[in-house]
Amino acid sequence: MTDQIPEPSIFERMRSRLGPGEPPSDDRGRMKMVLDSLILHLHPAKVPDRTLRWTYTWGLGGLATVLMTILALTGVVLLNNYTPAAPQAYLNILELNSNVWFGELIRNLHHWSANLLIVVAVLHLIRVFVTGAYRPPRELNWLIGVAMLLLVIGANFTGYLLPWDQLAYWAITVGTSIISYIPLVGNWLTRLILGGPEVGPNTLLNFYSMHIALIPLLIFGLMMYHFWRVRKDGGLSIPKSLDELETGVEPKLERLTTIPNLVQKELIYAVAWIAAILIFAMLVPAPLEGIANPDLSPNPAKAPWYFMGLQEMLLHFHPLVGAIVIPGLAVTGIFLLPFFDLNPKSVGVYFRSRRGRALTLLATGLALLATPAWVLLDEYLLDWTGWLSTWPSVISNGLIPLAVLALPLILLDDWVKKSFQADTEERVLFLATFLFVAFVVLTGVGIFFRGPGMALYLPWNMPIQ
Repeated sequence: MTDQIPEPSIFERMRSRLGPGEPPSDDRGRMKMVLDSLILHLHPAKVPDRTLRWTYTWGLGGLATVLMTILALTGVVLLNNYTPAAPQAYLNILELNSNVWFGELIRNLHHWSANLLIVVAVLHLIRVFVTGAYRPPRELNWLIGVAMLLLVIGANFTGYLLPWDQLAYWAITVGTSIISYIPLVGNWLTRLILGGPEVGPNTLLNFYSMHIALIPLLIFGLMMYHFWRVRKDGGLSIPKSLDELETGVEPKLERLTTIPNLVQKELIYAVAWIAAILIFAMLVPAPLEGIANPDLSPNPAKAPWYFMGLQEMLLHFHPLVGAIVIPGLAVTGIFLLPFFDLNPKSVGVYFRSRRGRALTLLATGLALLATPAWVLLDEYLLDWTGWLSTWPSVISNGLIPLAVLALPLILLDDWVKKSFQADTEERVLFLATFLFVAFVVLTGVGIFFRGPGMALYLPWNMPIQ
């Protein structure tokens, strides 16, 4: 009878993974081996030295992971001190701020980390876009990243209502009103999300359930798959210089061990950001107004800041166009980017080429000038509904203004193609930069320059007459 070979122990399997060396002889050594094995489940054993440059990735993906961890940990504490029922929810927040040890600090950490996560996730996608790192074979991970950004916004939006104060109540009222403009199913979908015809106790319970269960599960599930896909697709894209791109010389790579070269940088980066967020949370309290009052509407009633660009567009377009058509086209275009920008040669080069860098600056400058000009022009001079009063509003104040704006973009793209001899990827970069900067400007206008009645006002609070 053949002797059976005993199965290797867990530590022997870890040692085979971590490489040659003396097996640990004490508990501390075994703990280190377990930790090293965990790290190497998330990272490859070696990484190209170029990908360790902060100026390539800026650590944005890692920072998003740190923020998600902070949100999960602080969320558990908040969960144990919260009742999703009105008006008890508001009273719980007051109790948390005044009688729970470090309760206000934990709430501040959760609030500001959630807002920062939206900014970091957007910047991370921008970094991937401007370096071309969404092209095959990484197109699936781009789609996952966009989906996670939408889920992060959804998590922030559902959590916005939970304090049940005036700010949250009316911001959600404005934000959810956008859903009603979806053709055919808008009103039904709005009632489903709100749990009734308007924001109320059922809405609070619905948002609470989505905020603590459904959305986090989807985010963390996609995060795990996202990390796995990074390794499956060959790791991070390799940064290149413009000279290497123009000469066609492949960059020389040296591979460094993940432990300690990458792990040390990640640890220092994470600790620095945690310290910065903690200090900010100590100094700046999360906003909390009076208890929600459906009978007392603030003036102006604004959506959460990340939806202010959409709310601003509603002032210039018919709701169907401003809230559904334009955002729908934008999200569809973002999802489809990897499928019509396919040049693999410039992957890893910021802004594609020297011409791409110049076009990015040009697009940014044009958007910074044209967007405020359009806002002022449409606010005080253009009157689409008045000029075309016999036409349906969706056409006179929706499709026609959209066509008026789309035509200059088409002509601008043709001018860039002919005057700068720009190729497809540079034109995609130019148009995407212009539209993104324009949306950021609209968001800024909505946040800082809209006063009572959503009228424009100057920074020193003097209404524009």
